[in-house]
Amino acid sequence: MSNVDIPHGGILPNFIVIFFLSVLFLVLKTLTTLKTSNNPKGCRRLGLPPGQSNLDDEFDSKYSQGVPSDQDDHGRPSWRVKALFSYPLKSCGAVELQVSNVVPTGLEFDRQFVFAEYNNDEWNIRTLRNPGFNRLALIHPEIWVPDPSASDYDADLPEIKSQGVMLISYPRMLPAGWKSLPIKVGMALKFLKSQQTFQVPLLPPADSKFPLVPVKIWKDKVLAHDYGRLLPASLHAYLGSGPSKNTLTLLRASAPHSRQIFRNAPRKEDLGFQPNTAFADAYPIHLLSISSHRDVAARCVYAIPRLSICRFRANIIVQGPSAFEEDHWKRLAIGGTEIHASCRTVRCRLPNVDPLSGDRHKAEPDRTLKSYRRIDDGDRTNACLGMQLVPAKEEFVLRVGDSVEVLETGDHQYIKMLAPGEKVEGV
Repeated sequence: MSNVDIPHGGILPNFIVIFFLSVLFLVLKTLTTLKTSNNPKGCRRLGLPPGQSNLDDEFDSKYSQGVPSDQDDHGRPSWRVKALFSYPLKSCGAVELQVSNVVPTGLEFDRQFVFAEYNNDEWNIRTLRNPGFNRLALIHPEIWVPDPSASDYDADLPEIKSQGVMLISYPRMLPAGWKSLPIKVGMALKFLKSQQTFQVPLLPPADSKFPLVPVKIWKDKVLAHDYGRLLPASLHAYLGSGPSKNTLTLLRASAPHSRQIFRNAPRKEDLGFQPNTAFADAYPIHLLSISSHRDVAARCVYAIPRLSICRFRANIIVQGPSAFEEDHWKRLAIGGTEIHASCRTVRCRLPNVDPLSGDRHKAEPDRTLKSYRRIDDGDRTNACLGMQLVPAKEEFVLRVGDSVEVLETGDHQYIKMLAPGEKVEGV
């Protein structure tokens, strides 16, 4: 029997073709499964366009010095609101605004949602302070509100019935081994985004199944709507929580169960209402001066060359006053609306987390702040930066560019939340 030579040269190319066709099939199948959802129907997104910010020049040296309050700045007040931020999902990314409604709890939508973990037989809120939760910094919410001018607007849409939705985006988690290949290819080819997204209703519909559950926030226990059933398994994985364990949830503040604020806040007999808030730490609005921040940042440059003011998660950034001039403000007017500066903002270590990377610095800026900003007789242990505000009216509008006028100055003494020796989780 004669030998027959088999041309090996044709086998390898055929194998490569079959291999790549198999990979392409797997990629297309995966991309179909993971197809990114469209924007919410009948809605528009609140906030500045992506990539735009009123803090683009925050590191300009001109903000290291104050200017006179009565100086004209090309037709604008020299002391004014430079930037506005809302943090709809506590400890997560910000929504930067050009204009914002102010409601009884603070800027509209601010700190209305929070993640919570079930331990010690109760739900406890989770923030960037908690070990292992620095990944919250990379979760980004967007607020979408009904837009009757939208071509797909329909009053019967669930997005409209819930008065809008919050989109929540977070880094896409890759499976181990070869299973990640289709996703990597999809992201490289721009078929897939590096972020995964889901949405939740801004307000729970009246006929919805989002029960009120008690949640512990510092010393308070309030009722909030449980949105836990909307959390995708991939978000559980991102935050290191198995969905089957039922130990992580998302909560939405309930307006009838907001937390009344006392301590340094003005009282009902003075305002006509008692100040309240949703999931903010203590007071409705947080103000920070950019010149004060520049002073702190200059002292931290050895460890963090570009310390962003965004680390301090303030709602209102003002420009014009000299560094720490706000320490003694008692009453001010922003855009003509009277606002009480109730107390200084006593800082924790949360700003040690970089909002861009989620990395937690082992010391800064907390160490630098404590070296020279432990200035309040009410708490000589911790540093102060910024002011906690309570508006004298429950509803009004704030805009970037609004004038800032000081109506009254005086002394402050912070009233602590905790008694000596008292401890609560997360503080």
